[in-house]
Amino acid sequence: MRADRLISIVLLLQANGRMTAENLATRLEVSQRTILRDMDALSSAGVPVVAERGTGGGWRLIGGYETKLTGLTPAEIRSLFLARPPALLAELGIKEAADAAWLKLRAALPVGVREQAEFVRQRLLIDSRNWRDAAESLTSLPVILESLWSDRRLTFLYEKTNGESSEREVDPLGLVARANRWYLVATKGDEQRTYRVSRIRGAQILPERCNRPQAFDLAAYWEASTNRFREHLPRYDATFLVTHGILPWVCYRSWRILEQVAAGERFRVSMRFDAPEEARQFALAFGAELEVLEPKELREYVIATARAVIAAYGESLKGASASGSHEPFNCSSAAPAPSMPGTDLPGP
Repeated sequence: MRADRLISIVLLLQANGRMTAENLATRLEVSQRTILRDMDALSSAGVPVVAERGTGGGWRLIGGYETKLTGLTPAEIRSLFLARPPALLAELGIKEAADAAWLKLRAALPVGVREQAEFVRQRLLIDSRNWRDAAESLTSLPVILESLWSDRRLTFLYEKTNGESSEREVDPLGLVARANRWYLVATKGDEQRTYRVSRIRGAQILPERCNRPQAFDLAAYWEASTNRFREHLPRYDATFLVTHGILPWVCYRSWRILEQVAAGERFRVSMRFDAPEEARQFALAFGAELEVLEPKELREYVIATARAVIAAYGESLKGASASGSHEPFNCSSAAPAPSMPGTDLPGP
């Protein structure tokens, strides 16, 4: 990756004093032409690199220039040492390298700054995993990552949601981790597309170089792509009256809560679902602890379903009523919901 190479050049020159383009190219496993382009980039960025001709010549830093990790503000230190989600690094296969780099970086800090870094590490942890999601198949992730590092084209089988697979040959542009899932952003033909990594099978790196658009910006693409996806998501809004006993379960569902207000002994909750089927399943899941207020067709569906259930159990209900052997079910008398570790809240 070019940014890493530029930093390596500065560190090599700082450590060795002077190096030829040939030596730098050998150390960094690139061509001398690439080194010359990198020197132009460093000079444009304000790094004082100069070339000296003749015997004993080469590239060097002038003016006692050194890279130092000093002058960092407390906020900069916190941000620097927070950006290490362990699960994502492990999935990429670079957690050990990241840990080693963290130790080296920490050792390079002045004592006072080093203490601040350790202070942050012991108080904040970023865990990107979800509670419910099972681990996805990421067997192709190392190959995809290598294709990105080497700027090589990629071929793979892509499994659709219906189980069918088709072969794809793409120019990989970047990887994105979102909500415990990995996505490959790539160009196929003239179109930029997003592929879910867990559906990629048999990924292979091709010898051809990747055709990467010069103006492509991964973060900007992902933001625009996410906004387009949200705009086209199906929506189905519904409003319920729920008892206090099931309110925590309702709030910890993955659907969006639009509104939550107290309504006497119950709570009025407005929610957004992706489809009517989801709202129907949700409305039937809590029995008499939840009443549908809107929309009308959802309320009528629940009523019709309740009548059908009563009809199906008609004879059994008559027998139970006559014998008095069955008590009506009450959620408030049922066993409490399991709690999340260290909290008094029901688990997600």
